[in-house]
Amino acid sequence: MKTLEAEKAKSEDSEDRMPGSTAQIREVIKKVESEFTAIAPNKRFRKVMKVLSRKDRKDIFQAVLEKFHNAEELKPYQAELIKMQRHLERVGKKMVILFDGRDASGKGGTIRRVTRYMNEKRYRVVALGKPSEQQKTELHIKRYIEHFPRAGEIVLFDRSWYNRALVEPVMGFCTQKQYKRFLKKVVSYEQNFIEDGGRTLLLKLYFSVSKEEQSRRFERRKNDPLRQWKLSEVDLQAQALWDEFTEKKFMLLKKTHIKKSPWYVIRSDDKHLARRETMKVILNRVRYRGRNRKLDFILDPDIVIPGDRELIIMKKQLQKYGKSLV
Repeated sequence: MKTLEAEKAKSEDSEDRMPGSTAQIREVIKKVESEFTAIAPNKRFRKVMKVLSRKDRKDIFQAVLEKFHNAEELKPYQAELIKMQRHLERVGKKMVILFDGRDASGKGGTIRRVTRYMNEKRYRVVALGKPSEQQKTELHIKRYIEHFPRAGEIVLFDRSWYNRALVEPVMGFCTQKQYKRFLKKVVSYEQNFIEDGGRTLLLKLYFSVSKEEQSRRFERRKNDPLRQWKLSEVDLQAQALWDEFTEKKFMLLKKTHIKKSPWYVIRSDDKHLARRETMKVILNRVRYRGRNRKLDFILDPDIVIPGDRELIIMKKQLQKYGKSLV
C-alpha cells in the first residue's frame, strides 16, 4: 500500500508543473502506440519528436526547464531543513507543524517537498481519517496529541485538530455547541503543550487557494484517473459551500491567531512559490547553527500573510463587497 501511495504521489509531482505538456505527450504516444513499445528508448524519443509540432516541442521544453528550475530552487532550502532537523535532534526539541486550509490548496504536495530529503527516522506525517465511535466520546484534540513528536522529532499534520473549526461545522460533522466550545478552549490547550520550557515548537499554516484555481484543480482530479482517489465528499461540495468555509476561516483567525501561536496564511495558487515560502517560514521558526547566509530567507509578503494581516484584508473586502474573497 505504501508503494502504491508513493507511486501516486510521484505521478502527481511529475505532472503538477507541466499539465499541458503531459497531455500533449500522451496524445502523441497514442498516435504511435502500436509500434512505440517495440522500438529502443532513444528511437522512441526521436519518433515522438517527429510527431510533435514546433509549438508543442517549444511548450514541452519550456515546461521541462521550468520543472528543473523549480526543483533546483527548492534544493538549498531542503538542505537547510536537514540542518534544522539535525539541530532539533541534537538539542532534544520537538516540532509540530499544522497544514490546514481549503481542499486542493496544495497541502500534501508541500509536505512532500518539505520532507523529501529529511531523515525518515526523525519525522512523521500524520493524516487522520474519521474518528472512531470511541474517539467521538473523547476530547476532540486527544487523538491528535497521541501522535505528538518525541524529543528531536518533527510531526507534520496534514489537517489538524482545526478540522473542528473548519470542515466539521460547515459539513455538519459536529454540533454548533462543539464548534463554539472548541474555539473557546483550543488556545489554552495549545498553550499547555507548548509551555514546556520551550521544548515544543508549534507552527500553524493555513493554505489559501482562490475559488477559480480550486475549481480547476477539482476538474483535474475528476478527469485524471491518477488523481480521482483524492476526491472526497468534502471536495464535491467545497465550491458550493465556498462562502461558508470563508466565514469559518475568518472566525478561526479571529479566535485562534495569538502572538504565542500565530497563523501564517500561504497563498497557494502558484504551487512552487507556496512550497518555497513554506520552507522559509519553517526555517525562520528555528535558530540553528550553520545557516547558509547567502540564501534568501525573507518571506514574500504576497505569498505569506500573517493571520492578523489576513483578518484586516478580509474585513476590508467584507466592507467593500459584502463578503470576503480570500
